[in-house]
Amino acid sequence: QVTLVESGGGLVQPGGSLRLSCTASGSIFSVYIMGWYRQAPGQQRELVATIASRGFTNYADSVKGRFTISRDNAKNTVYLQMNSLKPEDTAVYYCNSRFPGHDYWGQGTQVTVSS
Repeated sequence: QVTLVESGGGLVQPGGSLRLSCTASGSIFSVYIMGWYRQAPGQQRELVATIASRGFTNYADSVKGRFTISRDNAKNTVYLQMNSLKPEDTAVYYCNSRFPGHDYWGQGTQVTVSS
């Protein structure tokens, strides 16, 4: 069993930055593909970014050039650095940990971009 805990959400003005963190416990971390997803009210949950164990990354087109996903396997932590935030980035952000036969989610952290 893997437990994921997100932190770092909050209220920020357009153009600002936030750094989200997700720490995993309960199992080994390095073999999992880690990802960040987000969901706005009334919208489907969408993938934001993923990172494989060796550092391969993938981003949604809407966040390319603005967001950076990274991981520290020694600390069992994945990060999402969000720069140049836009109001449309407002959502609950969820951490995901995935491996064949295993799929875990954090509780979510609210990110609100507003002036």
